[in-house]
Amino acid sequence: MPTSMPDIANQAEAHIEGALDWVGMSNIEMPFMVASETGLPQQVGTRVEAFVSLDDAKAKGIHMSRLYLAIDELANDDVLSGSSIRALLNRFIETHSDLSSQARVSFSFEYLLRRKSLISGKQGWKGYPVTISAVRNGDKTELELQVGVTYSSTCPCSAALARQLIQEAFKKRFSGDDLSMEDALAWLGTTDGIVATPHSQRSLADVKVKLTESTDILPIVALIDRIEAVLKTPVQAAVKREDEQEFARLNGQNLMFCEDAARLLQHDLNKNSAVLDFWIRVNHYESLHAHDAVSVTTKGISGGYRA
Repeated sequence: MPTSMPDIANQAEAHIEGALDWVGMSNIEMPFMVASETGLPQQVGTRVEAFVSLDDAKAKGIHMSRLYLAIDELANDDVLSGSSIRALLNRFIETHSDLSSQARVSFSFEYLLRRKSLISGKQGWKGYPVTISAVRNGDKTELELQVGVTYSSTCPCSAALARQLIQEAFKKRFSGDDLSMEDALAWLGTTDGIVATPHSQRSLADVKVKLTESTDILPIVALIDRIEAVLKTPVQAAVKREDEQEFARLNGQNLMFCEDAARLLQHDLNKNSAVLDFWIRVNHYESLHAHDAVSVTTKGISGGYRA
């Protein structure tokens, strides 16, 4: 029997020489504890991507097992935070010091939050898609956080058209009559009174932010809360009738096109000093059209995110 197993990646040279930007693995399934802003760390099931650059044009390949074992050690012995991610990238490069000068990693998962209803105070769980990404180049690490927030958007155009139809129906019903408050209120409470309603649709705001070098605990909850507060009509978890009525009121008071939603988020994130750069994509999954309405914007800084 052989005394040692062959290591082809170490011993053989590439058939065709050439440096490669990134080599690594994707769809690594692993549980992590995410450091929380609000209490105990939350366990999440993640899909991880891990890469290093292959700078040696003659090298056959990288040591993928070293990447995996470093990720596994983080999953077992630490929490996911800015500092632990930076240490992980350092480990990637240290274990590939003869091959690589750059490293990157991303963690994608669903983050569950306990959310309170609008009026009744009932609570339920909501899941938010989250991706944490980091790139190490030399002595600099760039850290970014992306979250998805689902909300309701009501079309301002259809609201105006619905109001016009209600006005016409009101005029037709009460033209020439002595109008009494009681009759008008009773009529408005019927389907004849509200002859049309504006269309609304489930919508999604994808927001990606670049965080400062000093970030440790990842501001997942703060970013989600900020987006929901700006848009004002996030989808709900536990709902009683009074919550549904309040949701209808909020939709009526916050009519928006996709452009409006993107500008609201853009304006708010421009005021956040903890965010170095941002990228926003708003999707309104139209109920009137077979297509979707989309708006994309960035902070617009030199060398930053591009739309």
